[in-house]
Amino acid sequence: MSKVIRIAVVPAAGLGTRILPATKVLPKELLPIVDRPIIQYGVTEAVASGIKQIVLVISPDNTLTAAHFAPKPELEAVLEARGKTGMLSIVNELSRMAEVKTVHQIQPLGLGHAVLAAKLEVGNEPFAVVLPDDVIDSDPPILRRMIETFNKCSGPILLVERVPTETIHQYGIIEPSYAQDGVIEVRDLIEKPSPDQAPSNLAIVGRYIFTPDVFTALEQTDKDASGEIQLTDGLRRLLGKRPLYACELTGIRHDAGTKIGFLKASIHFALKDPALAQALRDYLRTLD
Repeated sequence: MSKVIRIAVVPAAGLGTRILPATKVLPKELLPIVDRPIIQYGVTEAVASGIKQIVLVISPDNTLTAAHFAPKPELEAVLEARGKTGMLSIVNELSRMAEVKTVHQIQPLGLGHAVLAAKLEVGNEPFAVVLPDDVIDSDPPILRRMIETFNKCSGPILLVERVPTETIHQYGIIEPSYAQDGVIEVRDLIEKPSPDQAPSNLAIVGRYIFTPDVFTALEQTDKDASGEIQLTDGLRRLLGKRPLYACELTGIRHDAGTKIGFLKASIHFALKDPALAQALRDYLRTLD
């Protein structure tokens, strides 16, 4: 089994219910943060971490998400004719940044089910999973650091973040054991525990490095009460057969799949844009 991580699976077949009605027609991952859609931040992070192939897991009626990363000759011709070389370069880069493939998740039956949908495209090699809702600003890219940790441990890596007590019930939570060089070994993980039952405040957030045996674990995982295959339940099954590790987040994460997270991400990245930062700061001061 190769240890090179060259594939990232990007689950994007959810209904976007947390941010309706904006997502009634437009896929959530295409909502723009400043001048690019949510999903582009995750794909750019993956490419900057050495990923060569992106597998989008989308619903059958979604043609727009893959189209964002495909060539658009009509637009390119107009930009070239008008001498807008800067914009043309940006548009061209989208179709050149990685090989983008799509697979369909027929029904939104949980994150574990979405990862399983990519099994044939991934094959028998380790791979990354990038949840586009979690927009992360980290230098170097956090996924690159996770890949480096994977190369040390040769086992699945979960990204974790310390969360406030009042939000623990929203996440899968790990029970950690600290190893050498800051690597965290996962003793156990629990899906959405109450704060008094949680073994820590280290929440699993939207980046993973998996070995291909995760597919077998997910196939053997029972559906939960809502009929979904939860990724955390599959990982707990996998933990019974091999060690799992965690990498603690450095950087800033925004859950852009929520209204407040989307707004915070938009402000965060606008303030990093020299063309927008001062005007936005001036405007925000008028709201005090």
